[in-house]
Amino acid sequence: MKTATLHSSSPQQTLALATALARVLKGGEIVLLRGPIGAGKTVFVKGVAQALGLKSSPTSASFSLMKKYHNKKTVLFHIDLFRLEGEEVLNLGFEEMLEDEHAIILAEWPGPIERMLPADRLEMNFVLEQGDARTLELSAFGPVSCRLLEALCLAAPL
Repeated sequence: MKTATLHSSSPQQTLALATALARVLKGGEIVLLRGPIGAGKTVFVKGVAQALGLKSSPTSASFSLMKKYHNKKTVLFHIDLFRLEGEEVLNLGFEEMLEDEHAIILAEWPGPIERMLPADRLEMNFVLEQGDARTLELSAFGPVSCRLLEALCLAAPL
């Protein structure tokens, strides 16, 4: 496991970090987003989708649980498991998402799927600070997620 701590002082910096991540996404990556409501998880997802050239802009998936965004090159699943518990996640089709080696999965509130996850994943914990500031605690589990973590670290503001 490799870890890093990054800081964002504004939504614009969070979007810049999302853009940096999107530049190295190839498909098959899983990114787990944790943090309280309003910490910037959905802002980050929007930044990734925009940088990938997806026409639709993600919104909070809390009420729809899962949204799929795609173009000719990319499939992005944005899942938000805030309201789910335990076995309810089986109805979401998460296993099928994992089988798509070209799909990018960004999961907010990932608790219910943790036991189903492959070992290689990037975990991001968004910590609220004063005002718009955020601390992002990153943990990479495997070579693919380590590559993602390194890209985020290179893009982080000094």
